[in-house]
Amino acid sequence: MKKPSVTIVDYGRGNLFSVSRAFEQTGAAVVTTDDIGAIANAQRLVVPGVGAFGDAMAELSARKLVEPLQRFAITGRPMLGLCVGMQIFFESGEEFGKHPGLGLLPGRVIAIAGQRDAPLKIPHIGWNRLVPSVSWNNTILSGLDKNAYCYFVHSFAAAPENFDDLLAQTRYGDILLTAAVQKGNLWGCQFHPEKSGPIGLKIISNFLDLPAHQ
Repeated sequence: MKKPSVTIVDYGRGNLFSVSRAFEQTGAAVVTTDDIGAIANAQRLVVPGVGAFGDAMAELSARKLVEPLQRFAITGRPMLGLCVGMQIFFESGEEFGKHPGLGLLPGRVIAIAGQRDAPLKIPHIGWNRLVPSVSWNNTILSGLDKNAYCYFVHSFAAAPENFDDLLAQTRYGDILLTAAVQKGNLWGCQFHPEKSGPIGLKIISNFLDLPAHQ
């Protein structure tokens, strides 16, 4: 049986080795590239990310990858953002100033903040449970139980404008944070599936099972 193919975008702001290994573990044929043509022709596209929102967008801009990613998003082919790679799907981010994102999802990325009487340790780091926002059937979270825990490392969180774009949240202290999003062919995880053990590999496998052309 032919392996599913996935293209991982290399823009200098992703833990490419860990992400590539995780996809290879689940049976994917992996290509890591910053080539515009390869990105345009990808069957499935993954945008990883670590660090700050503005830095990620600056690196994409320097490599002339902003418009290719925006064009890919409207092809109907599956596109997955991981951590900061998910955050830049939104219209703007407020980390170290306000920065424009890819504008694929309405909303912005804002600082995590608890109530004054219950300050939160920042960054939010470690294992935390996914809280369903909608049914997970036929999504990248298909087959996970209600006690699925994933690994998070972040100081800012997405605030989607449309609740319908929320796939899952996670509770941190007294607040709920965006954990996963979905709109059409666009998927995003705030957590790191490549660091989330068997549950993360299941999520990656679910993404690979999505139709490559829609």
